[in-house]
Amino acid sequence: MAKPVSIPLLNPNEPEALLVALHVQEGQFVVIGSLLYTLETTKSTTDIMAEDLGYVVGLRFQPGQRINAGETLCFLAETPDWIPPETPPSLENQNPEDQLPIGLRITQPALALARTHNLDLGKFPTGPLVTESMVRASLGEMPGPNVIQLNTNFDPTSILIYGGGGHSKMVIDLLRGSHSFNIVGIVDDGRPAGDNVMGIPILGGKEILPQLYSQGIRLIVNAVAGISNIATRIKVFQLAAEAGYAFPTIIHRTSFLEPGARLSAGVQVFANAYVGSEVKVGFGTIISTGVIISHDCVLGDYVVITPGAILAGEVEVGAGTLIGMGATVNLGVKIGEGVRIGISATIKQDVPPGSVIKAGTIWPR
Repeated sequence: MAKPVSIPLLNPNEPEALLVALHVQEGQFVVIGSLLYTLETTKSTTDIMAEDLGYVVGLRFQPGQRINAGETLCFLAETPDWIPPETPPSLENQNPEDQLPIGLRITQPALALARTHNLDLGKFPTGPLVTESMVRASLGEMPGPNVIQLNTNFDPTSILIYGGGGHSKMVIDLLRGSHSFNIVGIVDDGRPAGDNVMGIPILGGKEILPQLYSQGIRLIVNAVAGISNIATRIKVFQLAAEAGYAFPTIIHRTSFLEPGARLSAGVQVFANAYVGSEVKVGFGTIISTGVIISHDCVLGDYVVITPGAILAGEVEVGAGTLIGMGATVNLGVKIGEGVRIGISATIKQDVPPGSVIKAGTIWPR
């Protein structure tokens, strides 16, 4: 079985869009929220995320080609060897002049100006979006902005880690063990560039995020756990999102997820964790080592569940809540937003938002 990945209609007055970037490769496994591709119309540039999980099979287009809304880009299959149905190539009859160099991102006004002057599009940099001002600069009409030239080819598996503390070490090992990502480096606001964590270099602080994005990096993992203050973790997500990055869901190879579980973007699942049937996990949530989440649980955004915690079935956890190591939550309990549950606490009834349950406590007392 496989599900098609269809091209959306971004602009009702413009059924055709330019595929400016592919962020996946044939045979790559993706999860819900993974960045798949980038489309551009005359009105906007839009990143498209996966709405299901599976192996990317049957890619039918390449960057630089124009695609009509409703066409199938690829399929998300249960196995990488699934054979997609045959379709005629969409661009066999397309005018070669309408095709762009692979990796080139250029606005429609810039493209029209370049073609008017018969400029060689292959001489423009790939990675950063080429604007009309850049084209005019190449014609000597006006000075253009500094454009960072890529010294490597675009790699859709390239990924950054934000934060160089203890949690980043777990993230590094998870990513290395998955064999699905190429860790480029770490962004950390409190450590000097040139330092390293487990051999991964510190590249600088938040100010370098735009520069790294311009070099073709699109993925980032938030390794700021925010145990003492969840606001710091949320702030990292905001900074990275404003710079254009996507947050893949990362899952340790020894964890187990039931097929019916649904994980949002930015979720992290670590070693030996279990996520049960029909569980729904919100954006940016951390499910730590050895955690058990039973059937039909619903976790909000930015939840942190620390090692060894156990949630019985049908538990609801509000956004920004922390559940401490070894804590247990009874069947059907509802925990409000911003709650802090201490180590080894036992939760038998609903917990109001903003509550603090001390370590070892049985709630209610």
